[in-house]
Amino acid sequence: MLSTNLTISKKIAVAFGCVLFIVATTSIFVFGAVRRAETAAKAYGQANQVIADFERAIATQFDESHVVRGYLLTNGVARHAMLYHKDVQEFARHLGEARAHAAGNPAMLAELDKLETANINWRHEIGDKEIALGHDPKTLPDAIAIARSAHSSEMMKAFRAVAADARAKFHAWADAAHDSEANTMWFMQLSQIIGTLLALMVAVIAGYQLSRRIAFPIRILNNCMKALADGNTRVDIPRMGEGDEISEMVDMVQTFKTNAIEKDRLEAEAAERRRQAEEERVRQEIETQKYIDAHNRFVGAITGALERLSEGDLTCRMSEAFSEEYEKIRANFNVSADKLQQVMMSVAANTHAIRSGSTEIAVAADDLSRRTEQQAASLEETAAALGEITSTVRKTANGATHAREVVSVAKSDAEKGSGVVRRAITAMSGIEKSSQQIGQIIGVIDEIAFQTNLLALNAGVEAARAGDAGRGFAVVASEVRALAQRSAEAAKEIKGLISASTAQVEEGVDLVAETGKALERIFTQVAEIDTIVSEIATSAQDQATGLQEVNTAVTQMDQVTQQNAAMVEESTAASHTLSLESEELTKLVGRFRVGEHGASQGDQVVAMRGGGKSTPRPALKTVAQRGSAKPQVRQQQDEWEEF
Repeated sequence: MLSTNLTISKKIAVAFGCVLFIVATTSIFVFGAVRRAETAAKAYGQANQVIADFERAIATQFDESHVVRGYLLTNGVARHAMLYHKDVQEFARHLGEARAHAAGNPAMLAELDKLETANINWRHEIGDKEIALGHDPKTLPDAIAIARSAHSSEMMKAFRAVAADARAKFHAWADAAHDSEANTMWFMQLSQIIGTLLALMVAVIAGYQLSRRIAFPIRILNNCMKALADGNTRVDIPRMGEGDEISEMVDMVQTFKTNAIEKDRLEAEAAERRRQAEEERVRQEIETQKYIDAHNRFVGAITGALERLSEGDLTCRMSEAFSEEYEKIRANFNVSADKLQQVMMSVAANTHAIRSGSTEIAVAADDLSRRTEQQAASLEETAAALGEITSTVRKTANGATHAREVVSVAKSDAEKGSGVVRRAITAMSGIEKSSQQIGQIIGVIDEIAFQTNLLALNAGVEAARAGDAGRGFAVVASEVRALAQRSAEAAKEIKGLISASTAQVEEGVDLVAETGKALERIFTQVAEIDTIVSEIATSAQDQATGLQEVNTAVTQMDQVTQQNAAMVEESTAASHTLSLESEELTKLVGRFRVGEHGASQGDQVVAMRGGGKSTPRPALKTVAQRGSAKPQVRQQQDEWEEF
């Protein structure tokens, strides 16, 4: 396959050229198949577009027929005439789109022309006449007669026949284009498979020929060169290769053999010269020994200094004097040790600062993470409690439909309370202010209980005026008042819990959950008197709306708090990682001795760390907020006691 007169590069080029020729030929066949497949796909898409426009035109024709019937049945309503003319325009538009998609296909255009002719014949013979006659009541019977005539049915059958024939031809063209595309793709895949197999076969044959004509001769020459390297100058070097690099390598190996023989002769002569040089060497050794002694002394000194450096002792210096050629090295070593000692002292100080800062960050991050998790749990419980409260109050509003005018003042107060709650939720920008915002929400509940008590008092007055007829309602009013009193007491208890929560943020978070439970009990009691106080519908509806807004805002705040908790967890993990890395860096720096007396820098870092602790600042901010919240709680307690 490969001529022996070719060079190795030409042999490789011929082998790869054959493979590339097969690949290029296969690519040409595949490219042609791809072009044919694209043409077939384009024809298939064109046929589908024509079919879609054709079906729309057929549907429009049927709409024309239905509109004409409706026109006759409604005694010539003008709207049906407008729809008829609109359908005529739609038919022309769809047919024009079909012609545009069928451009370049005379057979398709001819079928579309037949369809248009059938539509025009039907309109001229049937549709237009029925529209024209149906407008006038006098000629309406004539239009109905045309619609019922056999000629009308024949015209429609003719249109349906033309449409069915065109539909069949269009689908046949689409199927033919699809089959052509499939056949082309099959031919393309077959061409790829055949081309790949041929390329693999040629590559295997070329690889075998290259191995036999290149690798095998090189292996023989390698064995000959090994024998020559071992001193065997009697090895026979065979003649291989004709005009390529192998023959040149054979000539070179033969030259190596000749040179080896000559080398043996020269070595014999060199032995004599070595004997003469040995005498000169002994003399030189005596002079050199002095220099070696001085060199060994310097090497021993610098080796000891380097060993101390490798052990971490940066205080070591070379104080012994040496000869002039080594004195510069000693000075450079001492200067380098001084600079290294200063750098490590600076690194140790910076390591301590990093370690102290990372420790404070880790402590603060842990505290913040714990508080954020507690706050997120409290907000989640508050959102659930408010959702249940909203559902209960909405049921109360649906059942109480007769007291809208009586409780208009309560409605206004509930709307104001809703606004206060929304402003309170907006003001909750941080974890530290959560207890104050929950206090505002409890203030809204306080107003609701107060209004409920006022309603109970008004109901009692009205029952007293009604006499015996209002005796039962008076009992109901007393029960409502009792419930209002219990609600007031529950709200007072909740405020006491909130006042205690300001002493510590963690305790305040737990009390928020208790507040939610108390609110749930209050509105459960209100739900039990749902069937009794049906006159408070408007107020309860406003309360439900306000609580729904509070619930939505608390839910959003819960989501934001959950996201903050996740971010705090990431910050905590990063701070702990930084702390561990700083600990490891401190240990590494502690291995070096940088003091005048050889003290370990790690001991200095430990001593500095013992006096570098600081109190986290967030705790101070929390204490300040607790102090500012106590006057409000006392004032609210006094108001409840007076009520």
